[in-house]
Amino acid sequence: MLLLSNSFNIGPITIQYYGMFISIGIIAAVTYAAFEAYRRGENLDHVINMALVCVPLGIIGARLYHVIDLWDYYIQNPGKIIGGSGLGIFGAVIGGAIGLLLYCWWKKLPPLRWMDIAAPGLILAQSIGRWGNFFNQELYGYPTDLPWGIYIEPSKRISGFEGYTHFHPLFLYESLLNLLGFFVLVFINRKFGKKLMEGEIVMGYIMYYSVVRFFLEGMKIDVWTIAGLPTARWISIIGLVICAGIIFFRRYYLPKRRQQ
Repeated sequence: MLLLSNSFNIGPITIQYYGMFISIGIIAAVTYAAFEAYRRGENLDHVINMALVCVPLGIIGARLYHVIDLWDYYIQNPGKIIGGSGLGIFGAVIGGAIGLLLYCWWKKLPPLRWMDIAAPGLILAQSIGRWGNFFNQELYGYPTDLPWGIYIEPSKRISGFEGYTHFHPLFLYESLLNLLGFFVLVFINRKFGKKLMEGEIVMGYIMYYSVVRFFLEGMKIDVWTIAGLPTARWISIIGLVICAGIIFFRRYYLPKRRQQ
């Protein structure tokens, strides 16, 4: 079986595929946000300046989530906490959202409007970034004999599954579903934009990704759990319920209250 390399060289420089795909995803997200901001008549300087705040905080949040997820490993290897590989998307979203809120507070911008501008690009970045997991041979599920099962090298197999060779390519499932989510959000934004309330695109993103992650999490091996349920499922349920509740409250409950 041909072994998969996780890097390549350009002269003396070594490029990690994982970092490359993360970077391409970030560029795609910022590019989309710039086009959407231009379409809405916003100042494009805010897109670049916001990215300079959101991207670093997103990376810090992503790393922090990953370290907490694998705390039993990192408590034994503290030197790998800083500079090691591994990111968690929920941490990235939270960190990036904090950065956006701080920037909007500083510049006195409407945060929900700018979250709507950023959300479709974010899920596009996730779709692209997941291919870094392919080259690292991570984010795979239980063993499978399906034709699209991915071969995992023995050294990358999770303990207890060393005897299996092919596994569900969860990175691929999520990448394709995220790409579909990008097109769905763009379609809704362009088709129904005038009827939407500010914040409903980003809440649509949260609800869509929550459903995707909830179901895919059940296919993962050895996940971080709370009270017997994968932590990512808890986060997905909370995100889905809160966003659905906000939409219902703003669209149906408040208007009825005002009519009384």
